[in-house]
Amino acid sequence: MKARFLAGSTALVLGAVALAGCSAGGSGDSGGDGNVSMTLWQNSTTGPGQEFWKNAAAAFEEENPGVTIEVQSIQNEDLDGKLQTALNSGDAPDIFLQRGGGKMAAMVAAGQLMDLTDKIDSDIASELGEAALGAESIDGKTYAMPLTIQPGGMFYSQDLFAQAGITETPKTIDELEAAVEKLKGAGVSPIALGGKDAWPAAHWYYFFALRECSPETLEKATTDKDFTDECWIKAGEDLESFAATEPFNEGFLTTAAQQGAGSSAGLLANHKAGMELMGAWNAGVIASLTPDAKPLPDLGWFPFPEISGGEGEPGSILGGIDGYSCSVNAPEECVDFLNFVATAEQQSLYYKAFNTLPVNTTAQEAVTEPYLVSIRDAYNAAPFVSQWLDTLYGQNVGNALNVGVVDMLAGKGDPESIVKSVEDAAKKA
Repeated sequence: MKARFLAGSTALVLGAVALAGCSAGGSGDSGGDGNVSMTLWQNSTTGPGQEFWKNAAAAFEEENPGVTIEVQSIQNEDLDGKLQTALNSGDAPDIFLQRGGGKMAAMVAAGQLMDLTDKIDSDIASELGEAALGAESIDGKTYAMPLTIQPGGMFYSQDLFAQAGITETPKTIDELEAAVEKLKGAGVSPIALGGKDAWPAAHWYYFFALRECSPETLEKATTDKDFTDECWIKAGEDLESFAATEPFNEGFLTTAAQQGAGSSAGLLANHKAGMELMGAWNAGVIASLTPDAKPLPDLGWFPFPEISGGEGEPGSILGGIDGYSCSVNAPEECVDFLNFVATAEQQSLYYKAFNTLPVNTTAQEAVTEPYLVSIRDAYNAAPFVSQWLDTLYGQNVGNALNVGVVDMLAGKGDPESIVKSVEDAAKKA
């Protein structure tokens, strides 16, 4: 069982209330004719994921005459910026993807989210579990419906590993470096990285920080914005040293993460690279980019390797839970829809569409893919789970962190400059 889940704190963003302007209003229309229309923003732009949301909306509309849901697909990399603009302008979608962490805390502090605490169906809540609901809660109040478990780790091609003579998945960074050399010897790019989008590159720093920093240090940074512990520098040094082994695909700084066969996910999907560090959603993205648009038959997964001498708890994991929120002025039917998509039936469809882990424990019984079982087991065994650091520490700090990591990998910065950029951003948050 997980010791605790680090998801964020309103203390991080108490100053955001004054900066955010007036609270955002939902766009739901509950006119005098009894009809209700709502908008839903989600980040699946093609394939089964997009179809899931369209089908879920249609099924809910059929069960609730007079309710209409307009499903809008927003490119993942554009979603956060567009959502923040919409929230601050008072023209927010009624239902939208919630990253959680400091980003959600900022929305709560600005009065932009509906409190779902007493509105989640009790049977649904029992199937989701206290830990999942707690990950979407701040100060004891729930502000999003958890739908998917998204911990990060190493996706890899079992066939390419076998061709390179790698018989066991790496458990330490030294073993990972050895695997990198074997893949190079087999003529394969060892690790795919979509550095163009910044956050995939920063994932490497996040995991090194998870290994170097104690849970207490990570938690302290959410409230005190304190990045003075030497572990933050050590994390950058770890990444700098690892990057010096040249493990990533050629041109990784201009490679997209999830768009097209030439993306980092596409390189793994088409056996052009041996591994990729990514969240659990990656299996579905990879499946959409294989030649036959089906799940990669030899896909495997293993946890991010351990390091020696760090203060992090071995087995700790990053990623947490994604959910959906209602804007503060959304109609009550918004909550009804969230309860609907959290049912075991809809969660089973979600799992099949996205090829990822549903939160609903009844729906989890249908999961059979070995890589998803490995992710689930590692998540359940983790002594400590943290949200992604750019999400955990809020948009200003998160953006500075991501850019700082990319600058270092591009030779325009160092571990100290990453920390300095984060500290400077924290002062402005």
